[in-house]
Amino acid sequence: MNTGTVAYRTVALAGRPAEPRVGEAMLALAAHLLGRGVRVRAAAGQEIDFASLDVELLPEAELALGTDLVVAVGGDGTMLHAARMAAACGVPVLGVNRGRLGFLADIGPNRMLESVDDALAGRCVPETRMLLQATVKGNDAHRTAVALNDVAVAKHDTGRMLDLRTWVDQAFVNTHAGDGFIISTSTGSTAYALSCGGPIVHPSLAAIVLVPICPHTLSDRPIVVGADCVVELELAGRPETRAQVVCDGIPLCELEPGLRLRVERATVSATLLHPPGHDYFRILRSKLHWGRGGRNGPPTGD
Repeated sequence: MNTGTVAYRTVALAGRPAEPRVGEAMLALAAHLLGRGVRVRAAAGQEIDFASLDVELLPEAELALGTDLVVAVGGDGTMLHAARMAAACGVPVLGVNRGRLGFLADIGPNRMLESVDDALAGRCVPETRMLLQATVKGNDAHRTAVALNDVAVAKHDTGRMLDLRTWVDQAFVNTHAGDGFIISTSTGSTAYALSCGGPIVHPSLAAIVLVPICPHTLSDRPIVVGADCVVELELAGRPETRAQVVCDGIPLCELEPGLRLRVERATVSATLLHPPGHDYFRILRSKLHWGRGGRNGPPTGD
């Protein structure tokens, strides 16, 4: 698919170069982009020496400002961080997988330079992904963050069960007894939510997935609601109960009795770039090891 000529004059490289595979890829990308006449940026203070390469070093918080494209090098954690940062500035993200799984960073190192050239030539496929905004209010507290994958409420103390009340659009849903609760986007349906028995939701579907973590009642099953629903959650039961709110794996704050978590669709969204021929179901087959045993190819008769 050709999306037309795209003027990516300034490209930011995001990653953790202390990991040798990431650092080597970032150096190769910087040299390649500079050779194409593209201005290159990276975060200052990292364990990487660009040597004679003319790379502009900026504080990480400013990396996406004035940038046309962010290339995230690493695993899905790096991709999540880069996507949140870029979404705030309306900048697309291209992911190069130098981690383990690569659901989001779907470009392998062998196609890294070719895919960057595809992006510069406007041949990559843009895809919009919704984000969630999490807000914790009450007892004079006010904390907020955005998440591309999920917002999770997890228990602090091993062996202690949480009782969590949930509402959707102010309608009471249930009191969930278990280890916690996940509020996920379609993107995050293949992450933590999947390991807890949640469904796989195609990323083109705007939806929010509600998944109890190890529910005490086996009939307490995942629920899929509309993307514009507002989900609220609070602790019930024992006053000494403590839980933690985590957005894309990053702790936001503690959830205590008297505090309420509100999760809704964020006002910004992330744009991911995929190489030509991107196939979501091929990624599922590869990452989830479907069909490993003989019948692992597509049908040939139609």
